[in-house]
Amino acid sequence: MTSMTRRDLLKTTSAAALAYASTGPLIANQGELPSQKINVGVMGLSRGRSLAVSYARQPGVNVKYVCDVDSSRAGSAVAQLEKDTNQVPEPITDYRRMLDDPDLDIFVCAAPNHWHAPATILACSAGKHVYCEKPCSHNPWEGEMMVKAARHHDRAVQLGTQRRSNTGYIDAITKMHEGLIGNVYCARSWYNNLRDTIGIGRFAEVPGNLDYELWQGPAPRVPYYDNRIHYNWHWLWHWGNGELGNNGIHALDICRWGLGVDFPTSVVSSGGRYAFDDDQQTPDTNIVTFEFPEGKQISWQGLSCNRHKDSSGFVAFYGDQGACEIDGAGNYKFFDRNDKVIDEGESTLSNEPHVDNLIQAIRSGEHQNLNAEIEIGHRSTLLCHLGNISYQTRSALQCDPTNGHILDNAQAQNLWQREYEPGWKPQI
Repeated sequence: MTSMTRRDLLKTTSAAALAYASTGPLIANQGELPSQKINVGVMGLSRGRSLAVSYARQPGVNVKYVCDVDSSRAGSAVAQLEKDTNQVPEPITDYRRMLDDPDLDIFVCAAPNHWHAPATILACSAGKHVYCEKPCSHNPWEGEMMVKAARHHDRAVQLGTQRRSNTGYIDAITKMHEGLIGNVYCARSWYNNLRDTIGIGRFAEVPGNLDYELWQGPAPRVPYYDNRIHYNWHWLWHWGNGELGNNGIHALDICRWGLGVDFPTSVVSSGGRYAFDDDQQTPDTNIVTFEFPEGKQISWQGLSCNRHKDSSGFVAFYGDQGACEIDGAGNYKFFDRNDKVIDEGESTLSNEPHVDNLIQAIRSGEHQNLNAEIEIGHRSTLLCHLGNISYQTRSALQCDPTNGHILDNAQAQNLWQREYEPGWKPQI
């Protein structure tokens, strides 16, 4: 990207961000009305509620459905959308009703992780474009299948790593790629939180407002426990990917983007369940290191149960001529070799530019012209999967740098994909 291209892009993106912050979305084509109305359906109304509002605020976009297997969530989402945007979507509990609607253009999957790939692949097969929340998949094989499905059906599939459309990140990464701190060889990232114990769950009756059969969907059936839904499934391998897949994906995606790397050559993960003795299977304390060709490295440190941070940043990059720190909102600082600030910028994080990026790609017919197109999303999500596989097998992984596949480790290779409930395995 040339300097002139970068300036033009930042000028346009900054104007859009300002419009979103002050009066709502900016119509991309200088006041022209959209050529067609786009109908959207949203599956999963925790994160999906915010996304539904973001879509409803776009010019020419109608949120036609909001869907959740918990019927109480669907009703409250309708009320919020009507209040915030004057749109009144239909509340449903079965996402397949959306896929059967020939008028639906975009399917938004914000359901739990084990749903991301199967629902996305089915949506592509039904002719829908997709916005899929992070991580893109529950396991590496699913990510590869999602890329194949998008290509086979010529669908636009955007991953919800919204920092890819953030003005501050675009500016900082472009300056790094232009050589502001020389050869950038190392990236570090962090995530800290103060999560409580999930306790020891007990068998319980399924609440009347929850379709637990449909909630499980592609995952093999297990009894209902009282401490897993709606959030703690993240910490159980059957459905979730731990903190690495939950929040590490955001930082690792930026690290990979900044270093300009694709697939690692080796992955090492260490950590454990140190804070609480409970049902959680994924680590609350975790350090993962990735080595890449041409002498580049990424590391991620996750502390789910301690808020104190080693750095005020979200990610940090190190080059032979200086360093760069970027926080979670896209505010950045560049430092020279003597640690003196030489450049900085400010930004604000929101969903709308990322949502608009998908809508414009659909309207233009350039389905792969996306900031977080599914192949980009798969490569970043794969780092999370490899880190988790290294942790689960307690082994250092050696990987094929052309596709990220695990080499010479049968135990780890067995975790490349999962078992599915009969009839639910994704197919293209």
